[in-house]
Amino acid sequence: MVDLRKLRALRAVADHGTLAKAADALHLTSSAVSQQLSALEREVGHAVLEPNGRTVRLTGAAHVLLGHADALFARVEQMEGELAAQDQTPRGEVRVSGFPTALAGLLAPAVRSLREAAPNVKLCVHEAETDESMVLLSNRDVDVILSMECRSAPRRDDPRFHREELLGDVLDAVLGVDHPLAGRETLDLAELQDAEWVAPPVGWSCDEVFMAGCQRAGYTPRIVHRSGDWQAVMGLVAAELGVSLVPRLAHSVTPPGVTIIPLTGEPPKRHVFAACRGGAESNPAVRAVLDAVAGVVA
Repeated sequence: MVDLRKLRALRAVADHGTLAKAADALHLTSSAVSQQLSALEREVGHAVLEPNGRTVRLTGAAHVLLGHADALFARVEQMEGELAAQDQTPRGEVRVSGFPTALAGLLAPAVRSLREAAPNVKLCVHEAETDESMVLLSNRDVDVILSMECRSAPRRDDPRFHREELLGDVLDAVLGVDHPLAGRETLDLAELQDAEWVAPPVGWSCDEVFMAGCQRAGYTPRIVHRSGDWQAVMGLVAAELGVSLVPRLAHSVTPPGVTIIPLTGEPPKRHVFAACRGGAESNPAVRAVLDAVAGVVA
């Protein structure tokens, strides 16, 4: 019988590309991962890695194994969840990671209803952007993630993960109160094409949404400043250092000196979702967290 730990090592190499990166993700040494894969090869009678220049690549046998491994991982998660359900009452620790505004705007408001519905469930919260959250979830370091659609998000049909869509978090224009367009009730994003901009950091999920919105409006924004803190972004706008787009989850508290104006047409939005490992949604504690967050959106 193939050991699931060895299959997880193979999955980590497939996901991260090298033995060293897989070892880091699994909190193991490269030697330990190599030993697990060698043992896997002996068990199945086929090589799973082959040299590819200075690195390695998966063999056909490895792809066969992974095609079945993802379904096996999901069935194990489901089995563990159904066993946990035998206690009748949801209980245990659920580790949640998410980007800051999702934690503040969705998870935090869900805590009261979670305590009422599942008082024996304990949360452990970790702030992380989508790419890091996906690594944590894959490595079983967290149980639930609150993330947004981007390049690093799981596909909706990926059997390794269970996704539940939450909301489209619309981005609004944020201008200084003395900006010539500050008195408008709505704005077309194209009207800001000549502005200097305050944007999220390069590579962040929000930056993907930000850039895509401006490009759909027909231009590439002239970005002068970047910050990953929305309060800092709005502070820079208030100081007349530029304009920005800020998601609605992030401007529940608006600093003085700025005005927030909805965009016309189809404004850019962050597609926010919750996810767990495939099969884990059957775990009553995980289900309670997912339902509490969905309740906030509803």
